[in-house]
Amino acid sequence: MAMNYDGDLTVSVGVSDIDTAIEWYSKILDFELLYKNADIAWGEMSTGLSNVNLGLSQVETVQHGGGATPVWGVKDIVKAKASLDAAKVKQDGEIQHIPGLVKLLTFYDPDGNAMMLFENDSQ
Repeated sequence: MAMNYDGDLTVSVGVSDIDTAIEWYSKILDFELLYKNADIAWGEMSTGLSNVNLGLSQVETVQHGGGATPVWGVKDIVKAKASLDAAKVKQDGEIQHIPGLVKLLTFYDPDGNAMMLFENDSQ
């Protein structure tokens, strides 16, 4: 399988209030806000670990007891999807494209654990 990872990792966490979460992660874990996009209820924070960010996704219902989703950075999400398709990996729809920000694809391991791939789209 030729995923061709780009060296970045974003771990996505569902939160009930993104502003409260940003404040908490800043104060408690010393994470720094990289950006917040209110239109899609999403923000990212640097963790202090090289190339590892925390993504905050404001959701209606937060799953307690876990639910973090590893979001793996790839250089070419179309090729990576083709590789998943060839391996018959279950996916949640097609590649989502948020112009100027990111391309995303959700997929699942054999136990149903969600993971995502992302390709930066800074055009």
